[in-house]
Amino acid sequence: MPVYALGDKEPTIHPDAYVHPDATVIGDVTIGAFASVWPRAVLRGDAGSITVGARTSVQDGTVVHCTQWHPAVIGADSVVGHNAHIEGATVGEGCMIASGSVLLNGSVVEDGAVLGAGAVMSFNGHLPARRMALGVPAKVREGYEVPADMVSGIVENYVQRVSEYKAGLRELS
Repeated sequence: MPVYALGDKEPTIHPDAYVHPDATVIGDVTIGAFASVWPRAVLRGDAGSITVGARTSVQDGTVVHCTQWHPAVIGADSVVGHNAHIEGATVGEGCMIASGSVLLNGSVVEDGAVLGAGAVMSFNGHLPARRMALGVPAKVREGYEVPADMVSGIVENYVQRVSEYKAGLRELS
């Protein structure tokens, strides 16, 4: 797997985590236990730091980056969908950042919240706990509270895949 140090910044990947061989991890990146980083995802901790919590999946094609002013922090038990982009933002625990969504610098997604597919949360946005935001620009869906267990089944599925991929993935020539 392409894991790179940048100067004195080196990734810290928990031994129980899984980083697919086609994912790229650079610099000041910490990946927690049973977290997973899937094909073509890029986590580039060059200007600041990136943290991926335990049991969180960062799915195919996702880009996670940071700045010197805004680290990228993704809490435990969260799901970052395919082709999402997180740029210097904070995501709480038990969240879903759905496929194709964009979360920009200084934004905060509180615990249990969902940023819907294709939504764009601009600079310094805020998504309260257990709320859902949809659209471009992302707007909170009024009167809707995300069910407490909405993301947990997806998290469990990806935790199981960590073991499956560590044991059984093999490249065919």
